[in-house]
Amino acid sequence: MSELPRYEYVKLADAIAADIGSGKLPQGAALPGERAMTELHRVSIGTVRRAIVELRKRGLVATLPAKGTYVIGRPGPPGDALEEDVPDA
Repeated sequence: MSELPRYEYVKLADAIAADIGSGKLPQGAALPGERAMTELHRVSIGTVRRAIVELRKRGLVATLPAKGTYVIGRPGPPGDALEEDVPDA
């Protein structure tokens, strides 16, 4: 069975999350600006903005108005479940 295609913004968010997980982007580091990311990753500004929203949902970055987007967390291992997601035995 073939895997479903992923949206470009999810691919970008996954790439940035991998950089955060590897330490290339440590906690407190600023992400490049939106326009710089469009050139760096060769995607539209809309894709960059959606990727940043995705990273905020994952709890990996926070955006401060007029300041930028900063790393605030690290991704957990794949399949890592929150305690409330684990059914009682």
